Formats: sequence, structure tokens, C-alpha cells
Amino acid sequence: MLMKKISTIFLFLITVSLGFGQETDEVKIDTTYWLKEIAGGLNINQASFSNNWTGGGVNSMAFSAYLIGRANYAKGDWSWDNTMDFMYGVVKNKGEDGRKSNDRIYLDSKVGHKISEHWNLYFAVNFLSQFAPGYDFNTEPKTLISKWANPAFLTTGIGFEYKPNNEFTLRLSPFSPRFTFVTDKNLYLDVPKNYGVEIGKTVRQEWLAFNALAEWKKQLSERLNLLMRYQMYMNYEDISFKTIDHRLDLGLVAKISEIIDVSLTTLTIYDFDQDEKVQFSQGLAIGLAFKRGNFPEKK
Repeated sequence: MLMKKISTIFLFLITVSLGFGQETDEVKIDTTYWLKEIAGGLNINQASFSNNWTGGGVNSMAFSAYLIGRANYAKGDWSWDNTMDFMYGVVKNKGEDGRKSNDRIYLDSKVGHKISEHWNLYFAVNFLSQFAPGYDFNTEPKTLISKWANPAFLTTGIGFEYKPNNEFTLRLSPFSPRFTFVTDKNLYLDVPKNYGVEIGKTVRQEWLAFNALAEWKKQLSERLNLLMRYQMYMNYEDISFKTIDHRLDLGLVAKISEIIDVSLTTLTIYDFDQDEKVQFSQGLAIGLAFKRGNFPEKK
């Protein structure tokens, strides 16, 4: 069953890749205002041991898949940038339930208007959530602590964007309403803080807030690139050091060949409404990868 699911995901990624590649050719012919790119990959790891293996070990299988897309429009002083970042992974050890190793939904759309050489006025919408249920395995039985749209964060922003080059972007939004969704009204039984949403309600509205987002995409060498994305959110109605939210995504990808990549990803989160301590996750993977689009390569 697991291999069937892996095969299905892989075929989906290849189909999207081919379809996007054809669309990219049409874009080059029809207009120069759009730049599009899509990239994805599938990583599989497996280990097995005989019953008399004296060195110790556990039979296991793990896979992860990612899909990243960009579609940017620019004409005159106006621009429209769109980013999609999906990631999902699971690991299964013998005798244990499958556990998520990665799970991310990131969608971002921004409309900007140039006011100087490096500054834009902008309006943006950002969505963060996860695909599948997440569990706390430190309890017996395991307890559900997250799932689709539980939680989900929809953040809007109006402000100023500093963009000195094609590698670095800094957004500063003094007015940034955010909506936190927890649609399962019973989730608080296992997550007492309920991700900041009042018990009995499904959404928390934060109207007066400041948001900052910095993104750095750097081609370190011909086969090595870095992505860093930092987000900060501060509610004016409850300003204190401990209530400021921080999120830092880091990704380092090394291209081994045309279809094989090695990737290292980390995610660091501080959100007082989730946990009083810093949360951290890290993943290292090697597997098949593809990339299609008409974005110019950065040297």
C-alpha cells in the first residue's frame, strides 16, 4: 500500500513537470511579462535487517515529496508575485505507526507598485497550514494535536517592500490582520492553548498587528543554492517580547546530476500560543528531482 502511494505521488510530480514545461514554452512565445517555474522531487529511504542481525537495527521505510512553484508578473511599475511551497514526508519503523517527518503548505501572493528604484508599495496574502494529521506519540494512546486547517494561518499585509536585487526581499507591513483557524472544536482537549483560538470558537482575528518577511534566494555555486525565509508577527494589542512570533525556514539544495538532488531543510518556530519553547525540525534527503520554467538562472 505504501509503495502504491509513493508511485502515485511520483507520477503526479512528473505529470505536473511535463505539463508546466509545455506551458512555459507557450509563455515565452505569447508574452514576456510572466516568469514561471516549478520544481519538485521524491526521496525514498529503506532499511531492512535479518532476524539474526547481531549489529542491531529496525526495518524502516521513509519517503518525502516536495513541490515548489513561482509565477511572477511584471509590467511597468506593477508586479504580481506568487509562491507555492508544498512538502510532505513520512517514516515507518517496524512495529510502530507511521509518523510525519515533514508537512508544509505555504502559499503567498503579493501585488506591488514601484515608488522608487528599490521600494514598492504592496498588498499581500499569506497562507500556512499542513496536509495531514499530526500526533503526540509521547502519550498512550497517541493524541491528535493537528490536522488539515487545524491550525491554519491566513495573514494579510499592506506596507512597503525593499527589493535591491533579484535575490533579496524585505517586506514591512504596519497593518497586517491575521486569522488563525482551528475548525475542530474538540482539539483543545489535547492542545490546551488551542493555538490561541478561544475555546468554543473556530477563528481568532488579530486586526492591529505588524508583520515582517525577509527572503533571500542565493545561488552559491553552479550546483548549490540557498533559500532563507524569515517571518515575524507582532500584535499591537499584546506587545511583549514573549508574544512576538518568529518563523525561520532554511533550505540548502545541492545538485548531483540533472535528476538527483541532495537537500537539507530546517524549520525553527517560536509561537507562544503553541509552545513557550522554541520548536525545531530538520531533514536531510537525497532523491529524484525536476525543474521547469523560464526564470533566468542566477550565477
